[in-house]
Amino acid sequence: MTPSAVAAIDCGTNSTRLLVADDTGRELVRLMRITRLGQGVDRANVLAPEAIARTVSVLEEYRRSIDSFGVGRIRMVATSAVRDAQNGAAFAEAAKAAIGADPEVLSGTEEGALAYRGASTDLDPFDGDTLVVDIGGGSTEITLGRAGSVSSVSLQLGCVRLTERFFKGDPPTVAEVSAARLAITDALIGGEEALPALVNLDRARRLVGLAGTVSTLASLKLGIAEYDVEKLHHATLTLEEIRGMCDMLASLSIRDRSGLVGMVPGREDVLLAGALVLEAVTDRYRCDEVIASEKDILDGIVLSIL
Repeated sequence: MTPSAVAAIDCGTNSTRLLVADDTGRELVRLMRITRLGQGVDRANVLAPEAIARTVSVLEEYRRSIDSFGVGRIRMVATSAVRDAQNGAAFAEAAKAAIGADPEVLSGTEEGALAYRGASTDLDPFDGDTLVVDIGGGSTEITLGRAGSVSSVSLQLGCVRLTERFFKGDPPTVAEVSAARLAITDALIGGEEALPALVNLDRARRLVGLAGTVSTLASLKLGIAEYDVEKLHHATLTLEEIRGMCDMLASLSIRDRSGLVGMVPGREDVLLAGALVLEAVTDRYRCDEVIASEKDILDGIVLSIL
């Protein structure tokens, strides 16, 4: 029992995650389950009953873990899928019943700021611009840290959303991949209109990538069969490596992707879309590499509680 422990819960479009930490911020447990809460939201604008049920079942599991640590304070957030869904209140009611706390529906910029806060906790000092890209299931947040200030833009570029919208073939056709790439570029241009500083980045710049897409790509590069935070945290991916993995994933069926060493079960169908987003961001902002961070919005939420 750790009476002063705190818990952060992130109800995302593709996964539902938990971080329990002590009163110093030290991690006690970190869990992730693929729940696909955002199933069909891009098309129907509602959360499917079975998606809510999957997510609530995981929240009930998390409640047992929270209770075992004697957690005193909980902050639960919901992001893109619940933001977009007309029946988000139904999920909020069920989530509260499972956890005992109201879920906060974050705006895209709030989500980006929390992700940046978590990712920046153990980055080396850097004299230049830091870009953090958080590729979720329903949206992607790009956050710019410059001279002590932080600003974010949220784009409708989630890996689940893009997969449902563009990829009908298995494997996808060349035309489908090209259409997805064009949509990603258009969204990035729109993001630059909302956050013009992205167009004028400092010559010294670094890019940090968050969430399941980046972790899985790093795992594929390193050939890691089981999750290993020590190997993945701050691993790097070059633009050439990301492009190569995009081409490889596009050529494989979902079944064949699932057999790759390092593939996280539940991500094989949506990883290509996320990889295309990472490729486009890395290329557009002329970054030599992406630093993969296993510290993310959950860590930012813990810090906000403490």
